[in-house]
Amino acid sequence: MEATPGTAQVTGHGVSTSVVPADHPGINELFALLAYGEVAAFYRLTEEARMSPDLRGRINMARMAAAEMGHYELLRSTLDQRGVDALPAMVRYAPALEQYHRLTTPSTWLEALVKTYVGDAMAADLYLAIAGSLPVDVADVVRSVLAETVHSQFVVAEVVTAVNASGRQRSRLALWARRLLGEAVTQAQFVLAERDELVDLVMAGGGLAQVTDLFDRLQRTHSERMHHLGLS
Repeated sequence: MEATPGTAQVTGHGVSTSVVPADHPGINELFALLAYGEVAAFYRLTEEARMSPDLRGRINMARMAAAEMGHYELLRSTLDQRGVDALPAMVRYAPALEQYHRLTTPSTWLEALVKTYVGDAMAADLYLAIAGSLPVDVADVVRSVLAETVHSQFVVAEVVTAVNASGRQRSRLALWARRLLGEAVTQAQFVLAERDELVDLVMAGGGLAQVTDLFDRLQRTHSERMHHLGLS
């Protein structure tokens, strides 16, 4: 059943209020941003897997990398169905995402683990918050792409063990996690400043207050994850 934008749509996920029309230009921009993020994450994970001291860590990272490319294919196919060539659309987001990764290159395996856990979670928070105001089929694609970020949960036990054994390690990783948050917020603000379509998409859920709430939510959930990692 096709619903009119701004009305409640009943789906298998429950009732969702869509305030954005399916042809909103920000949707294509969101998919392109997500697609580049998946490709960048794939290369990051394959590189950082080499830092693992054992095969288990390398395999876990490889599984996550494989999932990222699966997500990319879903996004590329979705953009193609919407009449958008994915590659040129994605390239616009390369500077911000590559800058984030350059500024947060881990120097140790534990830093790589924290970045995987915290970084994936912050991205999921941001995109899932936007999904609430999207048409059901669009929101379902976003949620599908982010669903497998739980793979990064494997890092929790290893990080907690390390920080419980070393107060110095706890302090170093706590500072590192705060740096990750700061850089992520900076680059997210840069992306929004460059793409009016994305700003309009975000604000559709509640105006300027929606943008402010997004960044407040990142801070709150980041604090919760710091606690889970034993870094608070």
